[in-house]
Amino acid sequence: MTTQTEPSTVERPSGGAPLEVLQVFSRLGLTCFGGPIAHLGYFRDEFVVRRRWIDEQAYADLVGLCQFLPGPASSQVGFALGLQRAGYLGALAAWAGFTLPSAAALVLFAYGAAALDGPIGAGLLHGLKLTAVAIVAQAVWGMSRQLCPDRQRATIAVAAALVVLLSSEPMAQLGAIALGGLAGLVWCRSDALQRFGDVGARVSRPAGIAALLGFVVLLLGLPLLGSITGSSIIAAFDAFYRAGALVFGGGHVVLPLLRDGFVGPGWVSDDAFLAGYGAAQAVPGPLFSFAAYLGAIAAPASGLTGAAIGLIGIFLPGFLILLGVLPFWHGLRHYPAAQAMMRGVNAAVVGLLGAALYTPVWTSTIRETSDVAIALTGFALLAIWRAPPLLVVAFSAAAGVTGALLR
Repeated sequence: MTTQTEPSTVERPSGGAPLEVLQVFSRLGLTCFGGPIAHLGYFRDEFVVRRRWIDEQAYADLVGLCQFLPGPASSQVGFALGLQRAGYLGALAAWAGFTLPSAAALVLFAYGAAALDGPIGAGLLHGLKLTAVAIVAQAVWGMSRQLCPDRQRATIAVAAALVVLLSSEPMAQLGAIALGGLAGLVWCRSDALQRFGDVGARVSRPAGIAALLGFVVLLLGLPLLGSITGSSIIAAFDAFYRAGALVFGGGHVVLPLLRDGFVGPGWVSDDAFLAGYGAAQAVPGPLFSFAAYLGAIAAPASGLTGAAIGLIGIFLPGFLILLGVLPFWHGLRHYPAAQAMMRGVNAAVVGLLGAALYTPVWTSTIRETSDVAIALTGFALLAIWRAPPLLVVAFSAAAGVTGALLR
């Protein structure tokens, strides 16, 4: 039997249509379980290996950039992929397709839809978490072969993993990536210049500057506007915007920020907040979709209007700062020093994926030997048999339900 090799470089297809982007990301929005790290694995399998919209190196560079920036890293990566494929409408299509399925499910939950309960529901949720183990393991395996081909970069990856594993601070991820960049400057300068994929060509510098100004003006101006007008709706939008603008280290870090913004003023009870958080773990797509639930039940607006305020408010800052940085990052990374730094950053990203594979993915999911067997089978289906992720999701979910019924 012959095995397929994953492409290191690809010939980029010509631009696509926003409708194509919407279709692809809608399917991902319905099937991407497991949190932001798992989402990056799904994206890599879909857009690097299968569709070849972007090459391995450019994808890793994009992931590294989005890890540096505040906001939801996986959604920012998806936004940039849609932007590259079909311009600004493609970026919006990618966000809508990836986000709205989970947002709709959480709004239904806010209106009283029954949450998963009982042994079958618990088994189903556990099976979906086992899918994340297989997805993240495949991502670590594939990206490490491409991005850590020598001792220097492998060492950077291990060091980044240790920094994250030995620290409980959310900023440890950002620090590990920064240290990886500095190590790349020292250890990775001897490599030849590489040709990177064009992930920022559709954003002009004036547009980037305007996006950065918009990011800062909203961050500083919304609290002032809320205090002047006394509007609770503006205050709620500001709470969502601040959470999206100040969060580093993954989607889960946004939860304490949102709790302070909504439970503190009395807009949402602690019980309702925690119930929504539990439901957010059971749906695919980005954890930031939790904002739709909060907006739907919060006192200032509530309903569909509140859900829309929540989604726009929490995602907007991350997208503005990404648009602002992309055109300048695209030019800087063609310098030898910038390329050396990005090699170190890419290696550090592999380390972060490895650390995430252990905690929280492995430690919160693997309970017994049968869990190892299910996760290992899912990994084999993905990495060896090249099975579509949806098949692995179905297999793991069915195995989780079966295990729960047999207990």
